Amino acid sequence: MRQHQLPCLSLHGFHRVNYYEWGDPANSNVVICVHGLTRNGRDFDDLARALSSDYRVLCPDIPGRGKSEWLTHNEDYAYPVYIADMAALIARSGAEKVDWIGTSMGGLIGMLLAAQPNTPIRKLVMNDVGPLIPKASLERLANYVGKPVSYDTFAALEQYIRTISASFGPLTDAQWRHLTETTARQTDDGRWGTNYDPAIALPFTAPIADVVLWPFWDQIRSPTLLLRGKDSDLLLSETAREMTARGPKAKLVEFAGIGHAPMLMAADQINVVRQFLLE
Repeated sequence: MRQHQLPCLSLHGFHRVNYYEWGDPANSNVVICVHGLTRNGRDFDDLARALSSDYRVLCPDIPGRGKSEWLTHNEDYAYPVYIADMAALIARSGAEKVDWIGTSMGGLIGMLLAAQPNTPIRKLVMNDVGPLIPKASLERLANYVGKPVSYDTFAALEQYIRTISASFGPLTDAQWRHLTETTARQTDDGRWGTNYDPAIALPFTAPIADVVLWPFWDQIRSPTLLLRGKDSDLLLSETAREMTARGPKAKLVEFAGIGHAPMLMAADQINVVRQFLLE
């Protein structure tokens, strides 16, 4: 794994986007893995390791998360900025076409890119997200996203991560520790919190309603794999079924005992993604 920085431009100046690179840097087969709302590129360590023999794998931290720069203007935490940053990352890769794996927010970024004319997205993997996001799931996220988190010990932070992320499914102790270590930030006073800018929660300060993006979905022509946790409240079963019947007519795979979202750390989840990309 190698770590890089990419200068990206928004309305209020340049900001640095951190990303991790796996595999042969000369490999022209590139896959980009993008995380969910409060997560970061290290979520994909296991998947990237499994794909790195066939792909150069790029796993960015979206601005305000992980080791990427926090934005100076809160209103820049928005999809137009994220899409522009990822277009810059695609350009940095040097690849004419890339495959895309996106969990939740990362899936929406991929969907919006794949819907554009002359898109460079060859194959798209949407992990537990779709063009209809129900109000109830957004209200659940609003209950904790951006709220101050401060604990005396790392163990207490890990318990917090396990609690708010219980829907990830039956992860091992080592996997929970990894997810906590890569999300942790220790402050000068020795306390433990999360390494994302609380300002990313700005969209949740507006009145919450269903998010409807079907016109974008219907524009996609890239072969698409749709992953869903069978207990997901963000990607409803009826939405997933409709996604298999319109737009790119995605191939749907569901995982029992998991809500939002499958973390792509288990062998069965990794194998489904790898087989789709290589077929």
